[in-house]
Amino acid sequence: MALSRGLRCCQRVLAWVPVVIITLVVLWSYYAYVCELCLVTLTNPVEQVAYLSIFHVIFVLFVWTYWKSVFTLPLQPDKKFHMSYADKERYENEERPEVQRQILVEIARKLPVYTRTGNGAIRFCDRCQLIKPDRCHHCSVCAMCVLKMDHHCPWVNNCVGFSNYKFFLLFLMYSLLYCMYIAATVFKYVIKYWTDELTNGRSKFHVLFLLFVAVMFFLSLMFLFGYHCWLVSRNRSTLEAFSAPVFQNGPDKNGFNLGFIKNLQQVFGEEKKLWLLPIVSSQGDGHSFPMRTLCEAQNPLLANEEQWGDDGLDEENHGYHEGSSLAMEMET
Repeated sequence: MALSRGLRCCQRVLAWVPVVIITLVVLWSYYAYVCELCLVTLTNPVEQVAYLSIFHVIFVLFVWTYWKSVFTLPLQPDKKFHMSYADKERYENEERPEVQRQILVEIARKLPVYTRTGNGAIRFCDRCQLIKPDRCHHCSVCAMCVLKMDHHCPWVNNCVGFSNYKFFLLFLMYSLLYCMYIAATVFKYVIKYWTDELTNGRSKFHVLFLLFVAVMFFLSLMFLFGYHCWLVSRNRSTLEAFSAPVFQNGPDKNGFNLGFIKNLQQVFGEEKKLWLLPIVSSQGDGHSFPMRTLCEAQNPLLANEEQWGDDGLDEENHGYHEGSSLAMEMET
């Protein structure tokens, strides 16, 4: 027991190592740009003021979004999705899988759940003892179910989900802007140091290395940010991109795709003035989401429970193709 606690403690401490590394690199970049470039290398006061003013605006937004990404706690499902004590006892004491499945169906009747597991069962978390809301997944690192979980990011030591996905996207965007601005303003002075037009040895090292680090981070972040922009445009999470959510008529990777504008509003909200600020503005509460093809007033997940258990593979595929045709007609 003591050994297990010690290992968990070490794991928690080590999890902060990537965050510490990022923090140290950012602090050094601040020193190198402000002190070694702007205060030592630059001699024109107008250039100094202009460079420092723009730099500090980008720097504040960059640090602010990173802070929010790291320290915004993931949201967990409401209590209504948890099993009651009586239901938990009934479920655990039942040995027959089909009866357990029926128990979950009864519990989920009053819940807004529309997605299923791959075999058509209710999405249930054995570890958290709850019915999973749509787009909710269990994070093994955080040891909890996270609403609209995207992925667990070691660089922020946090689970990226409904509560902080907007902050994470803005962090990537301002990281790119930060690196691009540094590289663009430093490049001229790197050339001057390289051709010995400037000779300050200490500043030369910082300025040259600053350009190298900025370009390296820019190239790596560019692909990650581009990928998440594509995900937002399709209204998918990283997990859903690898494994399509399963609906009444089968898997549908575009099940939550509402169109480009509405997809953006799902993450950033309707108030455009808040889009570029790390302030909560996402639509909804993370427990339910509007869907592209499922608009029934009643819960389709539960209305056709028997169909999943009794239908053969051919009928299931036929239902899926019918759902796809309906989706195409609605888009048209």
